[in-house]
Amino acid sequence: MRIRFDTNKPVVLAIDDIDVNLHMIENVLGKGVQVIKRDSGRGGLDYMDGNHVDIVLLDYNMPGMSGVDVLDVMKRQEKTRNIPVIILTAETDVDIETEVFRRGAVDFIRKPFSPMVVRERVRRVLENEHFNKMMRQEVERQTRLAEERLATIERLFNATIMALVQTIDAKDPYTQGHSLRVAEYSRRIAELAGMDIEQQQEIYCMGLLHDIGKIGIPDAIINKPAKLTDEEVALIKSHTIIGANILGKIDHSPKLSFGARSHHEKWDGTGYPEGLKGEEIACEARLIAVADSYDAMTSRRSYRDIIEQSAVRREIEQGRGTQFDPQFADIMLQMIDEDVYYRMRADRFHGNGANLL
Repeated sequence: MRIRFDTNKPVVLAIDDIDVNLHMIENVLGKGVQVIKRDSGRGGLDYMDGNHVDIVLLDYNMPGMSGVDVLDVMKRQEKTRNIPVIILTAETDVDIETEVFRRGAVDFIRKPFSPMVVRERVRRVLENEHFNKMMRQEVERQTRLAEERLATIERLFNATIMALVQTIDAKDPYTQGHSLRVAEYSRRIAELAGMDIEQQQEIYCMGLLHDIGKIGIPDAIINKPAKLTDEEVALIKSHTIIGANILGKIDHSPKLSFGARSHHEKWDGTGYPEGLKGEEIACEARLIAVADSYDAMTSRRSYRDIIEQSAVRREIEQGRGTQFDPQFADIMLQMIDEDVYYRMRADRFHGNGANLL
């Protein structure tokens, strides 16, 4: 019997309480495999506990632990459950054959057995197991490659987002870090709202890119010190549509555009660009709207300093149920109340810049 798939011979464990049968199996299989002989079910299990085995030839009728008992133990244990088992028996009852297959045996040989039958059955099982092993290894290799490619794509995606965020914030020296802070506040609100990690990360990305549409707004308008004309106000407001159109083209994250499009909508329907009301507004956008407004009030502007924390709290409270979703406004108020030393403001903020995905 010539079966050598690698540098080692396949290991066949023969378990039979009759010594003659064990030697017959060893002689039949020949030198192409390594035959380990054990004369009891317990002895076979003990050997498998500490050694590699490729296939088990197991006698059905044995004193103490029967072949079925051994098979049951093997199938319950992680280390042995996938080792193929061929049952050998002199029994002629077809129900026994059905039973051993149901319990997990891969083949069944009746005694007295033909040497050619034993060799061919063992060869077939070993070849099948070798093929399955190669397939599992290939699946594992392809999975690793896919994971590595995905990690590379995610790193590029993250780097692209951060580059866009820096481009957005660079348009206005008074909003440096605004996008990162809004993203961090948004993720914290999502966490306190009971959203899972995946939802929190998704909202974090939305928060980072909520103002991406400002790329399409001239710097002269964004940084204009004087009052804006009606036309200029309309142009500023168009950053929501511009942002949604940009992000809507990213198939990787189809919901990414929600925050950009609707973070200026208001709970009472008086916001823009569509005047959506209540739960007509995407949940993520309602959440980001609170974080965005909070950061706007707690950041220094060309025309004013950072607003006092008590005044910020009052504004959020007054906007609850009109400008803001009450649930997310309440969470923001909780965050403010817990921030005793007012560290959650632009000039004291230290974001962790966590991975986006």
